[in-house]
Amino acid sequence: QVQLVESGGGLVQAGGSLRLSCAASGRTFSSYAMGWFRQAPGKEREFVAAISWSGGMTRYSDSVKGRFTISRDNAKKTVYLQMNYLKPEDTAVYYCAARQSGFIELDVTHYDYWGQGTQVTVSS
Repeated sequence: QVQLVESGGGLVQAGGSLRLSCAASGRTFSSYAMGWFRQAPGKEREFVAAISWSGGMTRYSDSVKGRFTISRDNAKKTVYLQMNYLKPEDTAVYYCAARQSGFIELDVTHYDYWGQGTQVTVSS
């Protein structure tokens, strides 16, 4: 069993930056692939970024590529999402997710554990 707790959300102006953190419990964090997803009001949850168990592979959605960076620290059992050059359309609840397979997956249904989410609001 893995529990995930996100933090770092908030209100920021367009062009600003935020760093989200996701702290995990459980002994097997280092073997899990991790992902960030987001859900805006009235929309489906969508893929943002993912990182393999070792951190050696990462994937990003086209909408955030070049602006967001996902990373992980297995010793601290934490995954991060550095978000730069934020836009109003990035406004959403951001969720951290863990996948027992250590390999990256973009499909929301392939993740086994989810955090409670953290709100990110970007003002224009």
